Amino acid sequence: MASLDERRAGFKRYKEDVDRRGKPFFPYAMFHDTVMSLVVVIVIIVLAVIWKWTAHHEGSDYTGWLGAVYNGKADPGTVNFVPRPDWYFYFLFYLLRIFKWPESVILGTIGIPTIALVLLLALPFVDTRRERRLLRRPVALVAAVLVVLSMGVLTYKGAVAKEALGAELVAAVPGWEKQQGFANNPEAVAGAKLFAQSGCLNCHTYLGAGGSQLGAPDLSGEGAKNKGIQFQISHLKCPSCVNPGSPMPHFDAFSEQNLRALATFLEASKGGQ
Repeated sequence: MASLDERRAGFKRYKEDVDRRGKPFFPYAMFHDTVMSLVVVIVIIVLAVIWKWTAHHEGSDYTGWLGAVYNGKADPGTVNFVPRPDWYFYFLFYLLRIFKWPESVILGTIGIPTIALVLLLALPFVDTRRERRLLRRPVALVAAVLVVLSMGVLTYKGAVAKEALGAELVAAVPGWEKQQGFANNPEAVAGAKLFAQSGCLNCHTYLGAGGSQLGAPDLSGEGAKNKGIQFQISHLKCPSCVNPGSPMPHFDAFSEQNLRALATFLEASKGGQ
């Protein structure tokens, strides 16, 4: 009861102080923040309009006063592009390298950030002291320093991290060759590497590797079904055309050479030894 009385008295002193020396947050500070937010949005809109209206073609690019609006069309069939996040997500990007998919990725992407956010939101309700001097707030000070250091280190590590195209999965290809017996088939080997690099294992599984998402089947023994190269190519180009209702994305942007390599690999996959 005494604590409640003290808090009420403190709030009363705060209101008296505001009446004497300043204005409350609502509505004055909130109004100023709203106006500044609108100004920022208007500036962004004006810059976007200038950017678009001053655009003109320069070769294959579409350039305006403020830079390129867009460049050449993206190639959805590329296997050479390594996606990377914006710099402010580098810390999370590096967490994914620590908590590897699929066993612990949920901890790195959702668990740790959510726990940290909940603790941050709960802090004002847990620590209600009015003390502001840092040296008298050792727990808060140490926690803040550790958070800044960890975010800084993770951001730096994420910025300098080198990504190899499916390096861990490509490293498994020699083992696949041995188990499936297609080491002497260059086209099947090329298809296996393409399979590892193209994200196929995000949904499918193959000889124990992969994700098994959305009901995607294991492809270790796909070749034992003897569907044929042409069937595999048609299925890769338009899965839902061959298998109505299939959620598998189209790979029709792949070159005929890549499609044939993938099909050869799948037909060479007889289930292992």
